[in-house]
Amino acid sequence: MSLYIVAEECISCGDCLPVCPTDSIKEGAIVFEINKKTCTECNGDYDEPQCVKVCPIDNCILPLAA
Repeated sequence: MSLYIVAEECISCGDCLPVCPTDSIKEGAIVFEINKKTCTECNGDYDEPQCVKVCPIDNCILPLAA
């Protein structure tokens, strides 16, 4: 399970960066990006993904389709 950031929606505010328990979020060339190999959607750490919780933009961070 992993999340991704919709580049067209991201405003590069950086709110998601400090709340990620797996350090899976990094600043990309244009917007922030989530490493799909290390993202756990906060399973085992929190009841809900913390990046989604703090993101000021609705539907900016979504589940990666399998």
